[in-house]
Amino acid sequence: MYLFGASGHGKVIKDILNANGIDVQAYVDDNKEVEECYGHKVLHDAAGLSPIIVSVGVNNVRKAIVQRLIFDNQNIEFGIAIHPSAVISPSAKIGEGTVVMAGAVINACAVIGRHCIVNTGATVDHDCVINDYCHIAPGVNISGGVHVGECTWVGVGSCVIQCVEIGKNCMIGAGSVVVRNIPDGVTAYGNPARIQLIERK
Repeated sequence: MYLFGASGHGKVIKDILNANGIDVQAYVDDNKEVEECYGHKVLHDAAGLSPIIVSVGVNNVRKAIVQRLIFDNQNIEFGIAIHPSAVISPSAKIGEGTVVMAGAVINACAVIGRHCIVNTGATVDHDCVINDYCHIAPGVNISGGVHVGECTWVGVGSCVIQCVEIGKNCMIGAGSVVVRNIPDGVTAYGNPARIQLIERK
């Protein structure tokens, strides 16, 4: 497995892969000044490397890298990393490129899209849909039937009540309590979460 992103996030993914008996061959990074990460050589060209996980925490950057890798190599394969301590229902679906961290719980019939992050200790309950390129931060609790739009970030320690819809390209601030629908492209935070900024694209 190769990891695109010589970052702290990439270090955590390496640990997850190692816990599953999977070796990381190398990191890849666009920053040519970075030559080593977590005991591995850093390459600066992903040509021909597969399978790969994009180990970048920022959603829109992760998406751009994935799209570039696909454009450069139509046959590229993306891996999945799931920590052995994560609890995932057999009926849940996990998309390619997605990472599920230690202590996460994904319950019955939940759907996690492609290239998502379900971070340490986060819970995603039954029948949720987490769309592509989302980041569910550490300690987030998402109740059943919630839909989260593409490229949305749900901040550390937030909770979302059942059957709420959060739009795409949103930022939900740390520690927020989401009790009503959130439209596309906004920043919202607080208890209850209120829209604070309408400039995200």
